[in-house]
Amino acid sequence: MMTAARPGDTGLAGPGELDRYPYANAANAAGQDRTERVSPVWEGSETDIGRVGRRAAGSRGRGLHGQLVQQLGQMIVSGDLGADRPLVPEEIGQRFEVSRTVVRESLRVLEAKGLVSARPNVGTRVRPVSDWNLLDPDIIEWRAYGPQRDDQRRELCELRWTIEPLAARLAAGHGREDIQQRLADMVEIMGHSAAQGDTMTFARADAEFHTLLLQLAGNRMLEHLAGIVTSALHVSGGPGSGCERPVETSVGQHMRVVDAIGSGDASAAETAMRQLLAAHGEAAGQGAGTPVDHVVPAPREH
Repeated sequence: MMTAARPGDTGLAGPGELDRYPYANAANAAGQDRTERVSPVWEGSETDIGRVGRRAAGSRGRGLHGQLVQQLGQMIVSGDLGADRPLVPEEIGQRFEVSRTVVRESLRVLEAKGLVSARPNVGTRVRPVSDWNLLDPDIIEWRAYGPQRDDQRRELCELRWTIEPLAARLAAGHGREDIQQRLADMVEIMGHSAAQGDTMTFARADAEFHTLLLQLAGNRMLEHLAGIVTSALHVSGGPGSGCERPVETSVGQHMRVVDAIGSGDASAAETAMRQLLAAHGEAAGQGAGTPVDHVVPAPREH
């Protein structure tokens, strides 16, 4: 297990100050245990790497470099490590008690996300937000629970309002009965889980529904955005957030989308999707299309 370095003469934070990012356990979509972290409380303007919260022991199976990616990514996106901040591999390895290989692989992942850059004779430095891959699902989730949470959730809502009604319109023009049936199946699962109060199953079927919709649109570029929509659903409310999805009305809203697509009515499908997005935002009490708080999903495998 990777741990932050112990405090000493370096002035690093003590044990009580290290756990800034607590995590809670939940089940993943495959029914296996996975670790999710509670929304972090971002206090102060500390920038010392030694003050980052270390993940709890529940991060099994993620690998040391996956954990380090998560920690450094959160620090960069939160502003704890500002733009042009040098990242010295030896210092990171010492303070997090990980090998040079783990540090190197972690920085490569962050570089692929646009968060850092490595250049000869310059070293590795944090890049400005203008260089980040803002469509990367990890960055979406990190921004959604950092100081930029309001901007990130607003931007996600605006993006969904742009792409999902269009996807519904396009889907109505494609006779993919197999995917249409799967859409209907997801709505049926949502109905059953809503009746049983199973918000976890409801959320999974909901995410699958929206992913299938983008596939049915027949536009490869829209389909490529499925991960973004899924991330938006994760950060916009659901089980464990204390503010459940509007399941009772949402099932009917989803079914209207399916019916319009099945009948080939592109205009009705687009309208139904807009109504669905509006209903979700209003039921959350945040205004049309505005997300609500949720638990941050566990880091992905890298």
